[in-house]
Amino acid sequence: MEYGCFITLEGGEGAGKSTLARSLAERLRMAGVEVDLTREPGGSPKAEAIRETILSGQIKPHGPFIEALMFSAARIDHIDRRIRPALVRGEWVICDRFIDSTRAYQGTLGRIDPALLAELEQVTIDGLTPDLTLILDLDPKTGLARAAKRRSPGEGKDRFEGENLAFHRKLRAAYLAIAEKEPERCAVLDASQPPEKLAEAAWEVLCERLPLNQDA
Repeated sequence: MEYGCFITLEGGEGAGKSTLARSLAERLRMAGVEVDLTREPGGSPKAEAIRETILSGQIKPHGPFIEALMFSAARIDHIDRRIRPALVRGEWVICDRFIDSTRAYQGTLGRIDPALLAELEQVTIDGLTPDLTLILDLDPKTGLARAAKRRSPGEGKDRFEGENLAFHRKLRAAYLAIAEKEPERCAVLDASQPPEKLAEAAWEVLCERLPLNQDA
């Protein structure tokens, strides 16, 4: 059985990654492809527990490097228990956030030394890099407004939604810099367009770049 393809979705808060991930998974399944839809931090029981700790803000006082270590611990378990086994089975994996989130949030904004972060990443992913990364680009004001609308009544902002607008503007720039540096892996999509148009644009990129041999 052929090794599956690994797709990651990246972008700021409220960019529509989760909605797009579900849309792509549904369309791939219609094309006869087995798909495992997952997310980070999370995706496995241990990683989900770490997710709760990170997003609650409990790790923030310890600094960006400790936060990066926590993300990496969750990622190792996620890869070992879910992502790699699915790919070995020939399934396609769609992951809402992956290495580029750590690069952008803890690397660029947390100012972790790039060499140190690269070493940590190398140990964490052990050679597993996405075949395609879709970066959803959106004005931070729009994204934060969307994120506010999706929260349940009485639900507070998570660790990253609570950061100021300047933080999110730097985050957007960090993602665009990643895309510019690795154009063979990354594609930037305009996330301000309606979900159905964004999904169609993403599907076109997927079909252009990945070995999907069936019409859908």
